Amino acid sequence: MSSAPTPDLGKPQFASHSWLEPIVVVSIMFGSLYFNRRKNFSIFGDKGYDNADRSSRGYFDMDQDDSRAGSPNPLKIERFCGIPIKTPDSSRWAHNIHSRILYKFPFLVEMFYWALNFLFYSITKATAQWLVPADVGVVAVAQQHGEDVLWLEHQSAFRWMFPLMESDYQSFFMNYHPGIMTFFNRIYSLVHIPGTVLFLSWYYHEAPNSNIFAIARRTMTLGNFFAFAAFCVYPCMPPRLLPESYNFFDTVRQEHAESVWVGSKSVNQFAAMPSLHFTYAFVISSTFLYHSELLRRLRGKPTRKSTITQITFATLAVLYSCLVLSVIVATANHYWLDAVMAMISVTVCFMINRVFLLLLPAEYFVCWALRLAKPLSNVGGNKNDDKGSLSPRYRTVPGYDV
Repeated sequence: MSSAPTPDLGKPQFASHSWLEPIVVVSIMFGSLYFNRRKNFSIFGDKGYDNADRSSRGYFDMDQDDSRAGSPNPLKIERFCGIPIKTPDSSRWAHNIHSRILYKFPFLVEMFYWALNFLFYSITKATAQWLVPADVGVVAVAQQHGEDVLWLEHQSAFRWMFPLMESDYQSFFMNYHPGIMTFFNRIYSLVHIPGTVLFLSWYYHEAPNSNIFAIARRTMTLGNFFAFAAFCVYPCMPPRLLPESYNFFDTVRQEHAESVWVGSKSVNQFAAMPSLHFTYAFVISSTFLYHSELLRRLRGKPTRKSTITQITFATLAVLYSCLVLSVIVATANHYWLDAVMAMISVTVCFMINRVFLLLLPAEYFVCWALRLAKPLSNVGGNKNDDKGSLSPRYRTVPGYDV
């Protein structure tokens, strides 16, 4: 008996992805450093470096606390779970070369935290294997969890929430729209790492102030940690790795065409629940919607963006999430429930994002240990950098409360 013919999986990613993607990401990072630099500050001189900005107050952080930024003298007391902690003042090292480099290129702080995020992610695979009993194996547990997800979606009392099978959704594009399937295959990795890095770079430049940017960044980071914890305790096999009887096909990795970001040994193949792709997409879309000011307009509050700009950003918010959702499901990398759980986790993380302020004392101690002065944020600063002042000065319209 001959096996059923393989459907049209669409064309795989370009072979150039193996070297083009790292170039794209590195280019975005260096571009971000350049465009978000302090234009009126010289690393090897005193240009634009006044006494007020030498202090260690401000932003080396996973936060931006304006209670510090309002005074030229940094407070010495931070609180951790209500316990006052005296933090050291590292402003004396403001003229150290590494302090000046960080002051000139404050976006280096964001890149540092991206590296920490990747470090935490890289240990989820080993942690999941360690938590699963050796006689069972993480593969068997992850497969069972994947099958449980499909049962919950399509056979349990909650099946009304998921009327369309993931395999049917994938088959629709493979059988009727192979060109779109090819498009999904080729952007699967691009919308994740490069797209998210580009968004953070753009919003660092365009956010109304550092607090607003910090909320988006803290929410995304907390969403990361929530997902990392889930990957450790609930390894879940993506649809593409389930037995053939489930009728899923791995369209992205056909002909060994896979992103450089998923080919490493540290990549966790059983990290389907929740979807990090959709975690990032939902944060980005929510930020676009906030940035559009359309919600403010609907509430009758003053806005500073044109109607066309508001509609454009609101449309991007909807389209981006829909695009990412279609990509991750049509390529059999995620279940519908993965996206639902991502939305729930992002919502919770947004509500509690200020929990990262508990890490303020640790940041100050790290800066002191590295002999590094904490620089001010430069979020949106270059748009108003007209007289050499290095403090964030994104002015708001009267009556417009950000």
